[in-house]
Amino acid sequence: MTSSPPASALRPPAASRVFSRGVPALPPGTERYRVPGGGSVLLRVAPGDQITVTDVEGGQPCELSFVDARGRFEAAGLGVAFDCDAPGLRGILAAGQAGLEGSARRALAALLRLGVGPGGARALRLFGQNGAPGAQASFTAALEGTLIAVAPGGPMLPEAQETSTPIHLQIRRGGARLRYAQRLPDPLADPLADIRIRAATAVAYEVKAGDWIQVIDVDGRQCTDFQAFDARKLERGIEHALDATITRTLLGRSYPTPGLPAKAFDRDFQPLVEVVRDTVGRHDAFATACNSRYYDDAGYPGHANCTDNFNRVLDPFGVAPRKGWEALNFFYNTGVDHLNQLYFDEPWSRPGDYVLMRALTDLVCVSSSCPDDIDPANGWDLTDIHIRTFSGRESFSRAVATRMTPDAVPELTKETGFHAGLAPHVREHVEYRGYWLPNETRAGRLAEYWACREKAVVMDLSPLRKFEVTGPDAEALLQWCLTRDVRKLAVGQVVYSAMCYEHGGMVDDGTLFRMGDMAFRWIGGDDASGLWLREQAEKMGYRAWVRSSTDQLHNIAVQGPAAREVLKDLVWTGPTRTPVADLDWFRFTIGRIGGFEGIPVVVSRTGYTGELGYELFCHPRDAGAVLAAVMEAGAPHGLIPMGLAALDMVRIEAGLIFAHHEFTDQTDPFEAGIGFTVPLKGKPDAFVGREVLVERKAHPRHLLAGLDIGGRDAVAHGDGVFLGRAQVGVVTSATFSPVLGKQIALARIEPVHAAPGTVLEVGKLDGQMKRIPAEVVTLSHYDPGKLRPRGLA
Repeated sequence: MTSSPPASALRPPAASRVFSRGVPALPPGTERYRVPGGGSVLLRVAPGDQITVTDVEGGQPCELSFVDARGRFEAAGLGVAFDCDAPGLRGILAAGQAGLEGSARRALAALLRLGVGPGGARALRLFGQNGAPGAQASFTAALEGTLIAVAPGGPMLPEAQETSTPIHLQIRRGGARLRYAQRLPDPLADPLADIRIRAATAVAYEVKAGDWIQVIDVDGRQCTDFQAFDARKLERGIEHALDATITRTLLGRSYPTPGLPAKAFDRDFQPLVEVVRDTVGRHDAFATACNSRYYDDAGYPGHANCTDNFNRVLDPFGVAPRKGWEALNFFYNTGVDHLNQLYFDEPWSRPGDYVLMRALTDLVCVSSSCPDDIDPANGWDLTDIHIRTFSGRESFSRAVATRMTPDAVPELTKETGFHAGLAPHVREHVEYRGYWLPNETRAGRLAEYWACREKAVVMDLSPLRKFEVTGPDAEALLQWCLTRDVRKLAVGQVVYSAMCYEHGGMVDDGTLFRMGDMAFRWIGGDDASGLWLREQAEKMGYRAWVRSSTDQLHNIAVQGPAAREVLKDLVWTGPTRTPVADLDWFRFTIGRIGGFEGIPVVVSRTGYTGELGYELFCHPRDAGAVLAAVMEAGAPHGLIPMGLAALDMVRIEAGLIFAHHEFTDQTDPFEAGIGFTVPLKGKPDAFVGREVLVERKAHPRHLLAGLDIGGRDAVAHGDGVFLGRAQVGVVTSATFSPVLGKQIALARIEPVHAAPGTVLEVGKLDGQMKRIPAEVVTLSHYDPGKLRPRGLA
């Protein structure tokens, strides 16, 4: 028998703790906003609100203005003196820059609602072109009014590096929690209806064909069920509600999303709504709305539930009650696990997240605020849902939301500068890294593939992340963060490199352009690479600026055997620049399309296809004209647009790696098949992860190799590679190769089994019931000597 501890040693049970890496919890009453480079943000403030402005990337000016309740620019509202006539704000209101027209339009509309125009604008200018990353300024609002923050900046020449970068704005409210109306996000347009659905209730409402429905999670982590009926059918007594099972069947996916699989249908296969925007992307449509039986069985008889709430508010429309309502279940974080069991957790939705739909016929709709407070479904805190409807005369882009980091402000999917010119040729667009890109053209992916291998293609690769790395220590920073020896890179030269964390796992891969003695441009696939460079610059004390320029530089790739012929007479270069016809592999030149006074471009001899190829970089405002000129010059050579589906085929054939397939942050460059980017003996300086990579090279865990697949059965990313019953690797990418006439794959394999000629098997079903023969070959199935991109074949 154990004795009780002394009373002095007793402690109360510890509170549960949640550690969210990279997502710092904001204190109550604290809000965070992002002012896009070249854009603006308007916010309501009250006396006592504390305002902190941060130049995250450095070198970005900021203008702060304040408009009082009477519509006047009033410096006293911030307790400061204005020192300029707000040229940034005036410029944005006069004409929105490419990609930022929406920001300018919203700013103008908000000012007009306040009864103020740009004529009397005044501002306080903060920071400057030489400002340090992370520089801050703080203020306390003295009056009630509107704060206007602007991150001014003009179009950047492709060979220049004066990019416009974001400003972060944080407000700590001085008073009590914001009133409900203040917590609502600004309307997307003038609403036809503003409907508040109080926690644990439901509301029915009518929407005309063509009008828009916005479902808003006001405070975050609050689920809502949505259901709709064709109003004309209801008048005839036909109660055919939106049917999630029919929708899944017709779409071939679990949930309607912006793009091609956007519609939701009733049991007659009639489309009722179209999902146009979704800032969360995490919902369910395979279980019913909560009902009384769920709570009864859990020991909570009489608990409020969405089904009874639906029945109550739909009764006036003559809809018969149901035991359980099927619905589109917005913001629900539920799924089906590998054991075929339903599971759920707290929603992913953040305050202000929403889904925007368009009514495809006259509708009777019903929405709820889910009353479930006995499990994590609503984050243990029931809050309100808000519905706004807008006239069909309004226009909204199709978009999902992406975040640069988990705690960043969401950004809606954008169109690249080349989108309008390519769209008439495109059959299917997909969202990639925050942009809509062609996945397949009307010619079809097979025609695109053969054009790339035999003639020429043009591709939009604008979502690649670009960062301008400048300053006295720019070279030192890149020498520390990249695996390649940056000191050997000459001005006008490009090098492909890996970037690693301390444990050897890869941050990203990409190309580095040396623009000048102290000026570089890093082009990678992930925002994480820019963040890592900035963190390391601060940690090491380097005087270097790392500023994003993705929105200032859009790019297309012209690839294929005829690529040089397409471009050699199209791009004018000055006498001190290398002509395109003479450009060597992994070199770049600066020129113009249209002669001496033409459109400025940067042209590099780089690519991602295994063919002779080039990339052209320009400002988004010039993208349409650049694309038109390339298409015209390429027509005699058989040039056509190519999408991501065909690009995946050619890059797998060439053994070129792709993030989250061939590498992750758990994969080192040797495992990813790019060990040639790590010159452990030739690089004289230390770099991040070097000591670990020395060990990894000597004792590799896996190697990336090619596989020739026996037969036409498709293999796919994630399939296991087996030797007998034992798994010895995993398929990272696979495709059918038209030029080779067989299935091929890239696979990460244990070194002892990775030698060419080794016979293995790819496991399907459970990995044991079905096997497909495979033989290990060199990584590059097509042109392993890289003779074609070198121009030697």
